[in-house]
Amino acid sequence: MNCAECEVLLHALIDGELDAGHARDVEAHVATCSGCAEKLEGFRAMRQAMAAANLKQTAPAHLRSRIEAALPLPPAQVSAKIVTPRKFFQPSRRLFFGGFAAGTALSAALAATLVLTVFTNDREQTVADEVVSAHIRSLQPGHLMDVETSDQHTVKPWFDGKVDVAPPVIDLTAEGFTLLGGRLDYIDGESVAAVVYKRRKHVINLFVAQRLGATHGNVADRTVQGYNVRHWSAGGLDFWAVSDLDPAELDEFVAKISAAFRGTPS
Repeated sequence: MNCAECEVLLHALIDGELDAGHARDVEAHVATCSGCAEKLEGFRAMRQAMAAANLKQTAPAHLRSRIEAALPLPPAQVSAKIVTPRKFFQPSRRLFFGGFAAGTALSAALAATLVLTVFTNDREQTVADEVVSAHIRSLQPGHLMDVETSDQHTVKPWFDGKVDVAPPVIDLTAEGFTLLGGRLDYIDGESVAAVVYKRRKHVINLFVAQRLGATHGNVADRTVQGYNVRHWSAGGLDFWAVSDLDPAELDEFVAKISAAFRGTPS
């Protein structure tokens, strides 16, 4: 690893975003390079200074009262002020505890659904961040491919024994997406297959693994650090496509890969 490659990964090392292999490479380089070691110490000092600084703005205590006073009353409260009820409802002990139990059960169900949704979304975002980080690392010199060939019959067997899945390697050169080769990568602590394509000057990494993120019947799209990300599942496999390619063209790539994987015309 040289200084240029190390400098790109220093922030990821501090934030704990590197897998064990890349973290070991960066630490080994820093141990022998005084320049990179000095930069690493500077980044760590800046991180500690920002964490120690009181950068949060606290709103004054009276702000809540002013906002509540400025808001209109809910319709129910307005009606209550205008119309005086002639008879108050007297709840029984049975109704009180029955309603309490029903409300508790409903609250628990809603809380469980909310926790599951938040956990799923956080998990998706975490994996998406790691996928984009792996894509960025691959763009460094010498990191893009372990096997460099446009022959799909050479790339596919190369993954045998290296990952737990048999990734589909589909030649889309005639469709405008050139197959460049493949490599072994690591996402969320798991070995994954990365099949590399190119559209004009834009590199597309197609990561293939098992249980890498939540399962989707449809394609989920998002943008992370300026890169377009597409995630979907099919045939028991998880697919993540990442590129700075135009979103519409990346969607076209996903459609062609999915159609070829299903064995139907795109």
